[in-house]
Amino acid sequence: MSNSLVNTRDQRFVLYEQIGIEKLFGYERYADYSMDMVDMVLTEAEKFALEEILPTYEIADKEDPAVFKDGKVYAPKCYHKPFKSLREGGWFCPIFPVDVGGQGMPRVLYNATGELFGAANYSFMMYVGLTVGAAGLVMEYGTEEQKNKYLYKMCAGEWAGTMCLTEPGAGSDVGASRATAKRLPDGTFSITGTKCFISSGDHDLTENIIHPVLARIEGDPPGTKGISIFIVPKFRVNDDGSLGEPNDVITGNIEHKMGIKGSATATLNFGENGNCIGELLGDERAGMKIMFQMMNEARLGTGMQGLDHASAALEHSIAYAKERIQSRDMLSQSHEGVPIIRHPDIRRSLLWMKSHVEGMRSMNYWIGYCIDMAEVAETEEEREKWDGFVELLTPVIKAYCSDKGVEICSLAMDVYGGYGYCQEYPVEQYMRDCKIATIYEGTNAIQSLDLVFRKLGQRKGQNAMNLLVDIGATVERCKGIDALKNHAEYLGGASAAFGDMLMQFVAWLKGGEFLAPFINTRPFLMIMGDVIIGWRLMDAAAIAAEKLDALFKEAGADTAEAQRELGKNNGDVAFYQGKIAAAKYFATNILTTVESRFKAIKLADKTPVEILDESFTI
Repeated sequence: MSNSLVNTRDQRFVLYEQIGIEKLFGYERYADYSMDMVDMVLTEAEKFALEEILPTYEIADKEDPAVFKDGKVYAPKCYHKPFKSLREGGWFCPIFPVDVGGQGMPRVLYNATGELFGAANYSFMMYVGLTVGAAGLVMEYGTEEQKNKYLYKMCAGEWAGTMCLTEPGAGSDVGASRATAKRLPDGTFSITGTKCFISSGDHDLTENIIHPVLARIEGDPPGTKGISIFIVPKFRVNDDGSLGEPNDVITGNIEHKMGIKGSATATLNFGENGNCIGELLGDERAGMKIMFQMMNEARLGTGMQGLDHASAALEHSIAYAKERIQSRDMLSQSHEGVPIIRHPDIRRSLLWMKSHVEGMRSMNYWIGYCIDMAEVAETEEEREKWDGFVELLTPVIKAYCSDKGVEICSLAMDVYGGYGYCQEYPVEQYMRDCKIATIYEGTNAIQSLDLVFRKLGQRKGQNAMNLLVDIGATVERCKGIDALKNHAEYLGGASAAFGDMLMQFVAWLKGGEFLAPFINTRPFLMIMGDVIIGWRLMDAAAIAAEKLDALFKEAGADTAEAQRELGKNNGDVAFYQGKIAAAKYFATNILTTVESRFKAIKLADKTPVEILDESFTI
């Protein structure tokens, strides 16, 4: 069994060679960072992930899950030590400013450390992630009094946080919320209502939990426009910062789930006894706008969840395929038993997984870099461009990476064969833990609706056009590289088909045709994701090709055979050859299908809505 969870060589390639993280250090905001510091952070993060977090993964799933007993929730006992160590080691919320307890870490580096931690045990990291998100709302929208009261202890990991949107019966329809807020004479509000599926909703890892809660102030209009957001602590906080009495936040139960069993997913009842007090966060009736800051961050985090599990599943699959001896070598026709990595179908599966994981890693890190660049942008035009990429790609990252994460975990199970279906090996847990990512933080169907009906049209389509321009630049670069010129044509064709499909959507919507777009938002998002992944892989391959040329010249390897032999004994050569192989495979097998899949969407088949409800029955 492999102890490797993430390809750290590829992490450094994406950060150092593809994105160029050092460009950030020229800005005052990140002037204290250096390449040596980044390398140290990654090394220490991997060590922490393997030594502190990873040992809890199987235990929290099979022996020590979150439990609800006598009205209280207990996190897995094995989580307490790494949670304390995470807090003491400064890993809790490093992206926050130093003056509130963070380290001012660039988001792109935070994503890299997050992949290491999430691949070790995502359900453990959910207690941290929810706290970071909730603290971010207080930092952005809270009064000075609220910041002093809540923010610093949340940033320090002394208090935790949640996100309380979903209600029984309302599901994804947040506007149907029935939670209410009644004004009190002192300016606070009496909160009443029930929230369900609340990740990290209750636990014993911290002495207090701060709940951002969506509710409607009495008399405010129905729907999302009438919703406000409130800070509701589990225990009230006295003026001196000490904990006061319980705040009438009662845990009804925790869910018994398919996966992420270490994460306490709770139903919370606010104000059962009419004694739950909340403080307004931000302006009245601005609840959805405020909460969407956390929701969008959570959606990017959920895309990372898909990458985290896929990354770990891939690493384990590669290790297993190199060790498992079965059947003769189909490539050499030898009759000796060989490791299954010698079998063509296993190699194809591993390369499919590798190309997707590496493309997803590059996309997720790049979006972190976009967030960083928007923060330091020196002109409004620059800021809008970087922010535009984040807006456009957020639903794609959430839905594409979570869907592909499940596919990759499933393929990993196939590599293991029957053993993969057994709890003796970790891939069955990766698959169970990964699946929820396609559902929570807004189902992937909702992400696709958001993409097509909101994000594609933002700034009159300029964000999508900027993406196409950057893809086009990569196509032209790769056309000048002999090893990639044919595959550059595949990326160019896929990009052109994507642009053409955008125009088709515009034509449909202008002409009043809504059914065809509604039916096809989900497949469109996935195809768009393929185009972006293909772009990231080809961009990486262009860099790899240049590095290989230098390595080959240095070694005097001027024939294909000599270059292949060099790769067997030189780690850098093998790595860069792998980058090119991943890009070529993806371009040949995925990008060449983009035009035909878009053609199917253009047929505007309405069978899904025309079929009788009764026809679904037997």
